[in-house]
Amino acid sequence: MVAKSRHGHQPSRRARSLPPAIERALRDAGEDVVAWRKLRNLTQAQLAERADVGVNTLRRLERGDGGITLENLLRILRVLGVLDGLLRSLDPYESDVGRLRSGRQLPKRVRPRTLSGGEDD
Repeated sequence: MVAKSRHGHQPSRRARSLPPAIERALRDAGEDVVAWRKLRNLTQAQLAERADVGVNTLRRLERGDGGITLENLLRILRVLGVLDGLLRSLDPYESDVGRLRSGRQLPKRVRPRTLSGGEDD
């Protein structure tokens, strides 16, 4: 049987602990969304409407609660005008490692490295 909180709800997925780096990233992302929203002179209601997400979803993101879908995050970032920056940061060929290895063909699948630490080709 799943324990219920003092309010009678089942614990959320967040009941399990997150790595500190993830908690920090959620908090920082929320603060950044608030700053971008205010720089654009948008209320929470206006941003939520333009992004076609619920106001509660936006509030959770801004509080750093997480648990929102990637799609909703991308919708919000698009309205704020920062979606392209996120997508560029995810592009492996925009990184030093990606550029160094850009001449290599990507494998069809990745296998675990051997115990000896050598690479499988």
